[in-house]
Amino acid sequence: MTTYRDGVREALRDALIRDERVFLMGEDVGAYGGCFGVSRGLLDEFGPRRIRDTPLSESAFVGAGIGAALGGSRPIVEVMTVNFSLLALDQILNNAATLRHMSGGQLGVPLVIRMATGAGRQLAAQHSHSLEAFYAHIPGLRVVCPATVADARGMLWTALADPDPVVIFEPISLYNSDADLPVDAGAVDIDNAVIRRAGTDVTLVAYGASVPVAADAAEQLAAQDISAEVIDLRSLRPLDEATVLESVIRTHRLVVVDEGWRSVGVAAEIAARAAEHAYYDLDAPIGRVCAAEVPVPYARQLEEAALPQSATVVAAAREAVGVR
Repeated sequence: MTTYRDGVREALRDALIRDERVFLMGEDVGAYGGCFGVSRGLLDEFGPRRIRDTPLSESAFVGAGIGAALGGSRPIVEVMTVNFSLLALDQILNNAATLRHMSGGQLGVPLVIRMATGAGRQLAAQHSHSLEAFYAHIPGLRVVCPATVADARGMLWTALADPDPVVIFEPISLYNSDADLPVDAGAVDIDNAVIRRAGTDVTLVAYGASVPVAADAAEQLAAQDISAEVIDLRSLRPLDEATVLESVIRTHRLVVVDEGWRSVGVAAEIAARAAEHAYYDLDAPIGRVCAAEVPVPYARQLEEAALPQSATVVAAAREAVGVR
């Protein structure tokens, strides 16, 4: 069995071996092995030129990554947790995302920014954000979120091949999850959503840490003779609305599971697109199961209460199919 954390590490190792232009930079990625242990051992294997510890200045090292990408390198910038990325927002939004447009297509920024996201580990309000919706709002960025060990292993190389900046969100709560990973596991598609479980009665759409929640809910629903289809979005920008709409046309019901806040979030965007393009195929109102509209609490029982749980998803799906 391979953990999600080890899958990301193998992706980093593979990229460093395959392309001399690739290097990793960020806070504590070297000797310490990364805040979540993802880069442990890579400094010894590849040396300080390829594994670079940076000062505690997100704006500075993200900016350095943009410059390196413009200069022909393929940098991987690790931001410790998503909340710290706000300190580099000017670099990400005003530089990385806009340079191709501002240069009339002359300058691309082939930069990969990795950041840990989400709650579930009692890291309290300042380190438990799910800000994927904000970054998915920005033209010029590609935004992806691997939910499985295979995708954690495979998305990085595909992202490095992109001529424009890619932001990879790695859910903190998934780092210890594990699965069988083939020895020849490699790059995976980051353009299309994937159906993780086929179903006929209701569509459950999720991404990142919400995918196992939706999958568990689908198992419980199956025991109640309700067939739920589970879609893992994988990519949030661009959003593969075709896969979602095709599923809704088959099942006629939709529930979206999102660890982010409900207001102006990913779930709201998916619900809007379904209403725009599949309104006459829907047999019930669209359900949204999201985080409570509060800063994420520290206490474990309050943190769990604030986050989407499989029982809540089951209740929303039962309501969608007309079973109370």
